[in-house]
Amino acid sequence: MDNFLIQITGKKRVVLYSPKDAPYLYLSGTKSEVLDVDNPDFEKYPLFVKAKRYECYLEAGDVLFIPGGGSKNAGKICLLFQAVLTGLIKALWFHNVISEEFGVGLNVFWKHLPSECYDKSDTYGNKDPTAASRAMQILDRALKTLEELPEEYRDFYARRMVLRIQEKAYRTDYK
Repeated sequence: MDNFLIQITGKKRVVLYSPKDAPYLYLSGTKSEVLDVDNPDFEKYPLFVKAKRYECYLEAGDVLFIPGGGSKNAGKICLLFQAVLTGLIKALWFHNVISEEFGVGLNVFWKHLPSECYDKSDTYGNKDPTAASRAMQILDRALKTLEELPEEYRDFYARRMVLRIQEKAYRTDYK
């Protein structure tokens, strides 16, 4: 489900990363393994330095639009509502939220995809759309199957799979 985070009182700092930076965010499922984005361990996460960081602050009266999907932490995809109007930030941005002081935020959820896209048992919209969940399960099975091959063959066929996914599923209009 989509979500508006409305900051009623207090302040929050939001660190945003473009979906194009996903290869550098060390994603495990829908969460980043890099928990401290202010002081990341570059020895453990050397590619994280390549992720371009955008930062914004929410104060009382500000609204953050969070498209459905992702998780509650760094893997959550989000978009600053104000930026929709200016066109500066596009949807599907990974984020990390840090409270700067005590505050109250209100989340307003709603579904925008056809109802058959959602898991009927997922009241709060925390799960991926059902088609995406099925695709991830199929991918996990395919990767498990590749483990039967010697390392050099596994690497070769995994790279072919990645290229096919890029060719068939990636958007071509990213700038």
